[in-house]
Amino acid sequence: RFVRVERSRKGGNDVMTDDEDFDERDYLLRDSNDIAFIRPKQNRAMGFFGSLKYVFCCRSCCFGRRCCPKSEAKTRLIKIGVPPEHKFPPNVIRNQKYNIITFLPLVLYEQFKFFLNFYFLAMALSQLIPCLVVGSLYTYWGPLGFVVTATIIREAIDDLRRWKRDKEVNGQKYSRLNKRPDGLVVTELIPSSEISVGDLIYIEKDQRVPADLVLLRTTDKTGTCFVRTDQLDGETDWKCRVAIPPTQMLDSDATLLQREFSIFVEKPDKDIHSFIGNFIADSSDKPMGLSIQYTLWANTVLAAGTALGLVVYTGKETRSCMNNSQPRSKNGLLDREINTLTKVLFVAVIGLALMMMCLKGFNGPWYGAVYMFRFVLLFSYIIPLSLRVNLDFAKIFYSWQMSRDRDMPGCVVRCTTIPEELGRISYLLSDKTGTLTKNLMNFKKLSMGVDRKYTVDDSSVEYELREHFSSSSTDPVVIQKGHHNLADAVLALAICHNVTPVVEMEDTDNIRHPLQWQCSVDSEYLHPKSRAVCLTKRAALTR
Repeated sequence: RFVRVERSRKGGNDVMTDDEDFDERDYLLRDSNDIAFIRPKQNRAMGFFGSLKYVFCCRSCCFGRRCCPKSEAKTRLIKIGVPPEHKFPPNVIRNQKYNIITFLPLVLYEQFKFFLNFYFLAMALSQLIPCLVVGSLYTYWGPLGFVVTATIIREAIDDLRRWKRDKEVNGQKYSRLNKRPDGLVVTELIPSSEISVGDLIYIEKDQRVPADLVLLRTTDKTGTCFVRTDQLDGETDWKCRVAIPPTQMLDSDATLLQREFSIFVEKPDKDIHSFIGNFIADSSDKPMGLSIQYTLWANTVLAAGTALGLVVYTGKETRSCMNNSQPRSKNGLLDREINTLTKVLFVAVIGLALMMMCLKGFNGPWYGAVYMFRFVLLFSYIIPLSLRVNLDFAKIFYSWQMSRDRDMPGCVVRCTTIPEELGRISYLLSDKTGTLTKNLMNFKKLSMGVDRKYTVDDSSVEYELREHFSSSSTDPVVIQKGHHNLADAVLALAICHNVTPVVEMEDTDNIRHPLQWQCSVDSEYLHPKSRAVCLTKRAALTR
């Protein structure tokens, strides 16, 4: 087998063309040199259950491809205000591990792939053979059934919680700009699950972007906005995005549905750092190249203002969904250690059974095998099944306590199978200051040389600045007091940054809100954005 790997593209160069037929081969083809083939490493120690699952999954996949062939994603031409001709995936988020059909088989497989549960299953099945019966039947099936039932209930509760979270996300309301058949342009509220390719969606402040959008208009006059991408790439620095200039300069949002605008975009790709597309304003204009700066990816959050975007990818074709792996069952290190210890105890049971057989004597191969298996059954209590039960209930209790801990407000336990792994953490490695401070910083003190320090509540800062600007800069008294040093320091804080003050206006009562501070710091800088914000805010307040 071979795996096809495409190298990631950097930069997102613009694509310019004069063709009018929009053949996808003229737009977004990649060089064949960027395709590499690597042979995956074979896993020779897959085991019996791994091989069984591999064969079952391969057969199921082959059968599914023949019955329901997978449609290949292609480039698309989206006309604003015109319903798309092709069908695209629904804008639904699904993080569940099971469905009604696969729930019971997958849960049983995940349980009996452990040697402990498989061992007791074999012991219980052996009691169905009359010559191997030792004791009552319920003494073997009762404990095993209790363990499996408790596990099934736990997995059902966890998957039900995932379903509720998905339902909440899919039910979030968004405003869509739509044109009625009578020509009237209206704004309507729709859930996230009903958003489709070609819709014009409004994104408000602190609202999650429901799908991959191309930014058309913003409330800022310059057409810029800032988004938080920590849920997408883990970076806490805000990213600056720009609206397409021809659409930003329109008089109103309704004009978008009265003009002939089209956007040609590449086929869905998982690379979140690049985008290739073209914007066509009327059929006679020259196409404009689009890059990553004109996009709003799904699961990012708008920092301030309001943005209007065109949906280009939905559902499983969004960047965030394409980078997500399939949900899987997680097993902690403690489970693997118990599984190894069970195998050691099983070897001890076999040794004790052989010792008892030697003391009893061999009465033929058939009777020897029967008595050997009976001795294994009698010594099976050396392997504690109750340990598994106690461990499962302890994990549930730990998860419940963590979610209700007052010292950790907002803690959400998304997986109740590995809460004990937190107790094994010895070192916490942090990449930058913002990860530890949550990018929330407050101005505390300003030091001017050795003998002059100013705190937040120090009123002498404003007094000395007023005295400095009210008198001549060449006054020896002012120079002696060192007011000019303080003025230079405050001036440096006020201009040496890339913080953007944003004033939000309400259309209803025209109320002027306080300045909201946005900032975007390039990744090559060493300081986080919160430092620039807090220093600039302090400089602005000192006036």
